[in-house]
Amino acid sequence: MTTASVPNRSVRTLHLIAMGSIAVALAVMALKYAAFVLTGSVALYSDALESIVNLVTAVAALVAINVSTRPADKNHPFGHHKAEYLSAVLEGVLIVVAAILIFKEAYSALVAPRMIEDFGAGAAVSGLATLINGGWSAFLIRRGKALRSPALVADGWHLLSDVMTSVGVIGGLLLAYVTGFNILDPLMAIAVAAYILWSGSKIAVASMSGLLDEAADADIQTRIREAIKRSGDGALQAHDVRTRQAGRVIFIEFHLVVPGRMTVDAAHDICDRLEAALEAEIEGSEVVIHVEPDHMAEGRSSGAIPL
Repeated sequence: MTTASVPNRSVRTLHLIAMGSIAVALAVMALKYAAFVLTGSVALYSDALESIVNLVTAVAALVAINVSTRPADKNHPFGHHKAEYLSAVLEGVLIVVAAILIFKEAYSALVAPRMIEDFGAGAAVSGLATLINGGWSAFLIRRGKALRSPALVADGWHLLSDVMTSVGVIGGLLLAYVTGFNILDPLMAIAVAAYILWSGSKIAVASMSGLLDEAADADIQTRIREAIKRSGDGALQAHDVRTRQAGRVIFIEFHLVVPGRMTVDAAHDICDRLEAALEAEIEGSEVVIHVEPDHMAEGRSSGAIPL
C-alpha cells in the first residue's frame, strides 16, 4: 500500500484560489449592495443577499481546504480529505437560508410595491458585478476540476447560478422600469429565490454523494484499468477493482492474481510497479493491492482484467 499526499504546489494553488474567492466575494457584495441602494429594488436586494452567502462559503471553502490538506494522523489514518465536502454541504444549506430571507423580503414588496429609482446606474453596477462573478466562476470550475477540489467546484457552480440569476434580475428590472409595473420587481425576487433554492439542493446532494464514498467517474476508472493492464506483467489477473473518491484523493484497491509458486519478493515487485504506474496516472491516488494465488482467478464475465 502507498499513501499519497497532496503535492505542495497543489496545496499552495488551492490556498491562493480560495483566498482569491474571498476577495472577489467582497468586491461583488459591495457592488451589488450599491446597486440595491441606488435603485431600492427588492430583486437587487436578493442578489446582494446571495453575495453574502458567497462570502461566507468562500471563507468556509478556505477553512475546509486547510483542513483537507493536513497529513494523516493517529485519529485520521486515511487523511482529512473529506473536509471539503462539508464545506459544499454548508454552502447548500446557506443557499436555502438565503432563499427563505429573499422570499420574506419579496412578500413585503408584493404587499407594498416600491418604486425603482436610478435604474441605469444600478443596472450598470450590478452588470459589472455579474461580469466579475462570471469570469471567476469559470475559473473556479476549471481549476477545481483539475485539482479535484469539491469545495472549489461547488463554489464555481454556485457563482455561475448567481450570474444567471443576476442576468435575469437585470432583465426583469428593465421590463419593470419600462412598463411601470413595479410588481415585477418582487416577482423577479421570488423567481431568484426559487432558482437558488434549486441550485443549493443540487450542491448539497452532490456533496452528500462524496461523503457516501461515491466511486471515481467512468473516465478515471478506465484509466485505472488501462494502467493495470500496461504494468501488470508477471501477474495473471486483476479483479474486484474498486474506487472511492474523497476530495482530491482517489482510493484504489483490487485483487492481483499471481502464479501460485511465485515468491513473495517477486509478487511484491509487481505490486510496487503497479502502484507506481497508478500514482503516475492518477495524481494523489492511494493504492491497496491484495495478492492471491492462481486458483483464485475469476472468469472474464466478472469484469476481471487479464494480464
